[in-house]
Amino acid sequence: MKTNKALLSTLAVVILSGLLVFGIAGDNKDKLMHEGTAMFFPESIDFAGESAPLQITDVKERLDRELLINANLDATTALIIKRANRAFPIIEPILKQYGVPDDFKYLAVIESGLINATSSSGAKGVWQFMPDTAKEKGMEVNDIVDERYHLEKSTEAACKYFLAAKEKFGTWTMAAASYNGGMNGLSKKIDEQKVTNYYDLGLTEETSRYVFRILALKEIMKQPAKYGFTIYPTDLYAPIPTKSVEVDSTITDLTNFAKSQGINYKILKIHNPWLRDKRLPNPTKKKYEIKIPLEGY
Repeated sequence: MKTNKALLSTLAVVILSGLLVFGIAGDNKDKLMHEGTAMFFPESIDFAGESAPLQITDVKERLDRELLINANLDATTALIIKRANRAFPIIEPILKQYGVPDDFKYLAVIESGLINATSSSGAKGVWQFMPDTAKEKGMEVNDIVDERYHLEKSTEAACKYFLAAKEKFGTWTMAAASYNGGMNGLSKKIDEQKVTNYYDLGLTEETSRYVFRILALKEIMKQPAKYGFTIYPTDLYAPIPTKSVEVDSTITDLTNFAKSQGINYKILKIHNPWLRDKRLPNPTKKKYEIKIPLEGY
């Protein structure tokens, strides 16, 4: 009987301790939720220098929604911040080269989380190109080579799209929105509603959230600590130095090729995800650049 009383006493202490910890965690989450809507809501925000009209009630509330959602997707947003340290140094100079505003790197963030994702519709890569669109923009897409998984080449293709969309719609904000809604889709909405500003258009749920998701991730990623993300420089995924090996002939076995470069097949595929087979036939003598890491393996 005494043993049972001691056991019950110990159990009560454990339960009470758990409740206290849960209560503290809950208080912190409530605090973050409150600050996300009040103290942390930005006074102004822009995409590519084009201000969002936060004085319009629905515009302010739509941004608030995306800030709250992404500030509370703890693991997902933390991983994106870590990956950006490796991906952005590749994306940023290409955007600059093409004269596309730097803010478009956050479009890649919301498209894929900066990984080579595959959507249910068949879009692939960091920039989520469909096969036909990728081919139209000059990428090779087949069972052997799929350059949608090539970050440099897919970023260049995305830049070509943004420039064409900017020329068509007149603003970078609409160019970004059209990446989701399609140029024809947005043109139809403009004709129907007689307005040309993204923030004035009634769009599908996904497209109406699209730019706000970009704005929210931009805000959080530029000031992560403000939104509850404590990430130290050592937590970030560091860029991995590589060398390029140019090939213009058939590689019959990528495993043997990898070994000849001092790495294994897995490492070769990690750094060259656009290689989709175990070999690289090349009857036309096309020049490919294969990345070989210099460390980190």
